[in-house]
Amino acid sequence: MTTMPQDYSTYLADFSLEQVLARLDDHRDGRLNAFEACCGRHLRSGNGERIALVHEDGEGRVTRLSYADLEAASARLAGWFREQGLGTGDRIACMLPRTPELMIAVLATWRIGAVYQPLFTAFGPDAVDFRLARADARLLITDRANRHKFDGLSQCPPVLCVGGGGDEHRDDADWASAAGHAPIETPAPRLDPQAAFLQMFTSGTVGKPKGVAVPLAALPAFALYMELAIDLRGDDLFWNMADPGWAYGLYYAITGPLLLGATTYFCESAFAAQGALDFMVRHQITNFAAAPTAYRLMKASGLFDAAAERLSLRAASSAGEPLNTEVVGWVERALGCSVMDHYGQTETGMTCCNHHALEHVKPAGGMGVPMPGYRLAVLDAEYNELPDGEPGVLGVDIAASPVHFFTGYTWQEKEPFANGYYLTGDVVVREADGSFCFAGRNDDIITTAGYRVGPTDVENTVMTHPAVAESAAVGKPDEIRGEVIKSYVVLRDGYEPDETLAEEIRQRVRERLSSHAYPREIEFVETLPKTPSGKIQRFKLRAQAAGETETP
Repeated sequence: MTTMPQDYSTYLADFSLEQVLARLDDHRDGRLNAFEACCGRHLRSGNGERIALVHEDGEGRVTRLSYADLEAASARLAGWFREQGLGTGDRIACMLPRTPELMIAVLATWRIGAVYQPLFTAFGPDAVDFRLARADARLLITDRANRHKFDGLSQCPPVLCVGGGGDEHRDDADWASAAGHAPIETPAPRLDPQAAFLQMFTSGTVGKPKGVAVPLAALPAFALYMELAIDLRGDDLFWNMADPGWAYGLYYAITGPLLLGATTYFCESAFAAQGALDFMVRHQITNFAAAPTAYRLMKASGLFDAAAERLSLRAASSAGEPLNTEVVGWVERALGCSVMDHYGQTETGMTCCNHHALEHVKPAGGMGVPMPGYRLAVLDAEYNELPDGEPGVLGVDIAASPVHFFTGYTWQEKEPFANGYYLTGDVVVREADGSFCFAGRNDDIITTAGYRVGPTDVENTVMTHPAVAESAAVGKPDEIRGEVIKSYVVLRDGYEPDETLAEEIRQRVRERLSSHAYPREIEFVETLPKTPSGKIQRFKLRAQAAGETETP
């Protein structure tokens, strides 16, 4: 485990993917299993009593589970899974809050060689319906609070419900019974590194979300991020605020910490600045990660301005969108530690970071340098590499990136590769010192409060309102959230624009799509700007929305 910063160049010179794999797998047979890497091997190495998860619920009750506790609980649930006929390659979907049951469900899924599919608790029925049907999930795990979201779907697999289904869902299996099943007796299957262990979905600008089947070959990338960028140490008390319904939370609040045998924290309560401060103090958090929005809200609250002496933070990290330099300075003053900005995607994990554990140039406001095991390049429109100082699309040089694991979208929804590069869609500049800085997106993805939202999803849901003829969604700059979603709406004949109608549209998107992806602003317009072929020109609407935020 890294304890002192190492020189970046020296680390690169000595880097070996084989050595990383050797740290994650004690079988050394060229195959992998995520349960074994994240839990089983820690028991075999004598670390079973180390605390893996500390969970605090909304009432302040705390549960602590060791790696041995997780092994035993996941073995019982895995035994129930096997009795239901579930096994290698089956997709098991889960919509649970940040609870011990969530962690157990993840590990039990991996224990039988199945593929875990996260469902964000803020998703509405439209978002859920598409993902369940697309992935052909064999089982759904949820709780009573979220069970209603699965009523009336076009396709819903059998349900395992925490708290039981109640009178309305008598056919649901009860978690308590499943969790008390006899433990599975067969060992976790050893799988090809290209076998999937996670089934993710990522937002897109055209059509529905795209599938990303994450292979076991991603485990080294996740571990390296935790070791080098997060600098997670054996004695750290780590809190990643991101929700495990999304990539950053699932990759780096669950998988990454468990790979390193560390202690990860779940706070079940919704974010509030006072609650975050109290949680950090109460649990003596030493290593913290969150989206820039969380840091901006913490700063705006004023509660953290003199909190450094009460906190135990050693390191802080940020991901999801660029972190502005004003917040970086505030974190150092108010929280008493440095904060590092990190860049990545659902498809790739984190690939360009300001690493806590490595010494390298870290310009204010920059993305950092490539994660060891990756070679990044800046490309022009013909996919030629550009020199330093010129903006272009960030690409991963696949042949020179042994840690890169993404091989394409699950259902070939889009071709993401060209001339041997994976194209991120982000516009960056490489500086002469080897670091990268973010310049913007070359597509229409909206990043709001750290969540990436495809405009098509928002537009399609807005269009389900009977008053709407056309709709376009864009991101509008916002000081706290980075961007808020703004919808431009053309009404059908016979409808008059007013705030009541706007609120009806907002509420429809909240309920049907997601509570984080609704348009906070709605502007009724006569027409939308389009190309001669009829394609909406969102870039014109983005420019218009951005102009509204400029200081006169």
